Amino acid sequence: MSRLERNWQYAEQYPNETDAQVRARRLSLELGIEPVSRAVAAQLSGLVAATDANAICEIGTGVGVSGLALLRYAPAATLTSIETDAEHLRQARTIFAEAGVPSAHLRLIEGDAAQVLSRLNLEAYDLVLIDADAARLLEYVEHALQIVRPGGSVVVPGAFVRGKVTDPAARDEHTQNMRDLLAMVADSPAIAPALSPAGDGLLVLTRLKG
Repeated sequence: MSRLERNWQYAEQYPNETDAQVRARRLSLELGIEPVSRAVAAQLSGLVAATDANAICEIGTGVGVSGLALLRYAPAATLTSIETDAEHLRQARTIFAEAGVPSAHLRLIEGDAAQVLSRLNLEAYDLVLIDADAARLLEYVEHALQIVRPGGSVVVPGAFVRGKVTDPAARDEHTQNMRDLLAMVADSPAIAPALSPAGDGLLVLTRLKG
């Protein structure tokens, strides 16, 4: 194992999680849902705390792993979370309730994310997390950049697509969509992109003011 691999492994194992996060992660794996890694969850928690994000939107609730991370250090924040699977949403509702998240700070919406996003207020969110249908990634990012405020961020986990983004031989739709996104934002005058190796890659797109 190389030094970089050891560093990555240490970073993945370093974060602690609340009991609620551990339960949600276990349930997610039992249901066959791939949750964000512990390191990515920790970065989400830290990003919310560092930016004092109060209005958060999430595409892809799962059973609440990333949602709990987003709210961990932000007791006053509100989370709007969109999910297509009714059973996952039901499980998430229970997970959030057991974690003590006030219902007034949580809006769980079952439905097609693109349709829901089109009804949300423009520039109303401090942070938008996209962890959903990879085939519609570019569409979701376009919507997200409209509802996030200037100075706010759009966050995309899984940016390496299980390591395939850096493999020239990988040509599947998911990988190509991510490459297209990375290329599109690299030189955008309206976005400050940052790519972290945490988990399977974490892309943070901060919408520039002005």
